[in-house]
Amino acid sequence: MSTPAAIAIAACFLWLGMVLAISFVEAPLKFRAPGVTLPIGLGIGRLVFRALNTIEAVWAVVIVIAVVVGTWDGPAVAICTGVAIAALAVQLVAVRPALTRRSDAVLAGHEGPRSHAHLVYVALEVVKVAALIWLGVVLLA
Repeated sequence: MSTPAAIAIAACFLWLGMVLAISFVEAPLKFRAPGVTLPIGLGIGRLVFRALNTIEAVWAVVIVIAVVVGTWDGPAVAICTGVAIAALAVQLVAVRPALTRRSDAVLAGHEGPRSHAHLVYVALEVVKVAALIWLGVVLLA
């Protein structure tokens, strides 16, 4: 196995593990913990997802460098990488600002209508997870 392949595999599965652990385990469970109010949960969520998204961007750059430097058979590696990075980009550019506006309103006491941005974010997480699993399998093949 080449060094770029080993680096891409490691970054891919670290990224995947972080998304699974935070988005699908930590995020839903934090609001079930005793004493965690909505404002506290939103504050924790903002901090955790800001950190996650920053680290995800680092893994994306590492994978892109490994893909550019490495030699790959067929377009699957580039496609999987592109899908995962596109999902992250949409989350960061389009969905996170909407979620921030919504959480700002909730924290200010203005409930208003529920936002669908959270569902869009979760759907993009599912796309990202699928792309990262596919990428990891292709890289290991």
